[in-house]
Amino acid sequence: MSATMELPSFRVGPVELDHAVVRVEPMRPEHAPDLWVIGRDAATWRWMPTPVFASPVDAANWVARALDDQLHGRRVPFVIRRRSDGMIVGSTSFLDIRAPERALEIGWTWLAPAACGSAVNTATKLLLLTHAFDTLGAGRVQLKTDARNHVSQAAIERLGAKREGVLRKHMRLHDGFVRDTVFYSILPEEWPAIKGGLTERLARG
Repeated sequence: MSATMELPSFRVGPVELDHAVVRVEPMRPEHAPDLWVIGRDAATWRWMPTPVFASPVDAANWVARALDDQLHGRRVPFVIRRRSDGMIVGSTSFLDIRAPERALEIGWTWLAPAACGSAVNTATKLLLLTHAFDTLGAGRVQLKTDARNHVSQAAIERLGAKREGVLRKHMRLHDGFVRDTVFYSILPEEWPAIKGGLTERLARG
């Protein structure tokens, strides 16, 4: 029997993950008001398939759709809570979960403007990647972003993910624009060096 066959089932579900900087928590309906408060900046949603929250109802509906995706096995959504003040400062998800390949994507990630450029994103990615590779035994973790979003591409490349290519006219956004999407991935053999780099970056503050 091969080493891959001996691995436990690839079951990706809600889990709470802790770091000194952030706590990643399973999304719940009661998180909608906090997400409404931090999700009203149009710049946050510029590159996303859905538009900015225009009302608390929009935030509640967005959470409901994310939880419906979870119910149907399409996505596992989380909120990101900053440990220093206990505030929810963003959201992220596991998605495109493919058990036969032990593969998943980290995506639907967005942060409150005040959390951008801080250690929040680095700590969040460290938690999610550690869970994916060290706990779930992932064979591939994928990330993707709009080809026009050079800030996001630079952030993904700083993680150590490998750029794989561009899918042209890949995804229709809320404004009708059909974007090109840049794909990245991390494989198990690359993970130890990436984990070390992220840990060192967070230690430096």
